[in-house]
Amino acid sequence: MFLVGLSGGIASGKSTVVAVLRELGCAVIDADVIARQVVQPHSKAHQQILQHFGTEILLENGEINREALGSIIFSQPEKRRLLNSITHPEILKEMLKQILKYFVLGYRYVILDIPLLFETRGLTRLMKYTVLVYCDPPTQLARLMRRSGLGVAEAEARISSQLPLEEKRRWATHVIDNSGDWESTRRQVLQLHTRLEDSLDFLWARLAVGTAVAGLGGLVFLLIRHFIS
Repeated sequence: MFLVGLSGGIASGKSTVVAVLRELGCAVIDADVIARQVVQPHSKAHQQILQHFGTEILLENGEINREALGSIIFSQPEKRRLLNSITHPEILKEMLKQILKYFVLGYRYVILDIPLLFETRGLTRLMKYTVLVYCDPPTQLARLMRRSGLGVAEAEARISSQLPLEEKRRWATHVIDNSGDWESTRRQVLQLHTRLEDSLDFLWARLAVGTAVAGLGGLVFLLIRHFIS
């Protein structure tokens, strides 16, 4: 099994691509979903966030108000780094659990849907392939304004707060251009899926793990023989 990192930019259409991949039966691990799970009330991350950001970021049900927290970290980079230092270790732990589950189930590859994949360069080294969901700047701006009801200046500020799609494009091994219609995007996703399914990289991963397990089993057998003889 090998790992495929998937990312995009705000309003680039990553959720559209993920929906097609799930429809095809692909194993997709959504870092955003996990990020919400690890900050649920009474969790370790939830308690740490309250210590540093205060109870004013809570909703009535005790959950974290993501919009209020987002407003704080959007304008204060040091607060964003603090939040990341709290949540990222917990997110990675849960992702590893899910990767192991899919490995045991025999999946050829697992897609890790990570919004900040290219910003967190260390993660790209763990991926066999990286996929960027791209769209041209005018389309991205228009989609964000339409989706969120923002004015031009505010929408441009949101887009500028992220690494530009053109720069991410240079780091990606595969690019899905979502500037056009849904059929065009779907066609590109199907082509990518076929390419990944035909890849033999998963065989090398399974062979390596199988060899390691066999070696460990042999070592345990020799130790047992030594102690009972």
